[in-house]
Amino acid sequence: MATAAQNTTPRKLRVATTSLAGCFGCHMSLLDIDERIIDLAKLVEFDRSPINDIKHCGPCDIGIIEGAVCNAENVHVLHEFRANCKILIACGACAVNGGLPAQRNHLDVAEILKHVYGDLDGKPSAPNDPELPLLLDKVRPLNEVVRIDYFIPGCPPSGDTIWKYVTDLISGNNPRLSFELLRYD
Repeated sequence: MATAAQNTTPRKLRVATTSLAGCFGCHMSLLDIDERIIDLAKLVEFDRSPINDIKHCGPCDIGIIEGAVCNAENVHVLHEFRANCKILIACGACAVNGGLPAQRNHLDVAEILKHVYGDLDGKPSAPNDPELPLLLDKVRPLNEVVRIDYFIPGCPPSGDTIWKYVTDLISGNNPRLSFELLRYD
C-alpha cells in the first residue's frame, strides 16, 4: 500500500470556465490554443466548462469567466463562481468593462422591451415567464458584482494570450502579457 510520502504525483489544479452576457468569443479563443489543450489537460482538471458540459462549479483553484452581468441568472452564476474559485479571472472586454452588452446602459430597459416586443391588442407582449431571468437595469462588469483577482483584456483575447496567462498562474508566476499579446479586434 502506498503512503502519502510515496505518492509524488502533484495534484492537478481544478479549472472552471463559464460565459455570461457576451458572444462566447473568449471561449473560442480558449479553444484556439489548439493542441496545447492536451498539454493543459495534463496540468489541470476541468470542472464546469463547455469542454466537459458540467453545469455547476465545484471547488476550483482557478475560474475563468467571460461576459458581462446583465440579468439575475448572471449574478447567481458569478456569485457561485466567486464562492468556489480561489482565483477568479475576468476574461475579455465584456467581463472587464461591460463590453458590447453595456451599450444598452444609456437606454431604459422597459423602453427596450416595449420597442422590441411591442404591444399586441394593447397588451404588453414581452415574455413573462419564470424561466426567463430578470434583466438588470444596467449591464455591469464582473468587478462591480464580486472581487476579481485577475483581468485578461481583449475582445477577445487571443488563444496565445489566454495560454500565457493561465500557464503563468499554474506555474505560480505573476501573469505578464507582452504588448503583442494585447488585442482589441
